[in-house]
Amino acid sequence: MSAVAVEHDGWAQRGGIDRLLTLSCGRTYTVDEKIRLQDWPDVLLERWSNERLRTPGWVQKPLACDFIAYAYAPAASCALLPVPALQRAWRQHGRQWIGLYGQRRAENQGYTSVSVPVPRGVLMQAIVEAMFVL
Repeated sequence: MSAVAVEHDGWAQRGGIDRLLTLSCGRTYTVDEKIRLQDWPDVLLERWSNERLRTPGWVQKPLACDFIAYAYAPAASCALLPVPALQRAWRQHGRQWIGLYGQRRAENQGYTSVSVPVPRGVLMQAIVEAMFVL
């Protein structure tokens, strides 16, 4: 029905909300948008938003959003990742993924962020498994 961008800094932006979606039934969802400018076979999970300060990245900090919309621009494709299951999958497998897939550092102005490139299939399977409580 509608999609409203959250553009101004405030609690919503800091909580990972980039867009508020409203369905025709009235249900609303909040979404954090991530865009990759190349088609990669993985999802970069941000472990540290600032490595030096050990500021948790979006995969491990509390978020106010319902979903991460993880888009690959050249392919015009997007994975909609449910935040609670994604973060549970990270808690269950994060250390193993770091060992298997390594880490990627991004030098930004004044800080370095660190992410883990997890293959899409591996991540999606872990998210599905994280939805089951045994």
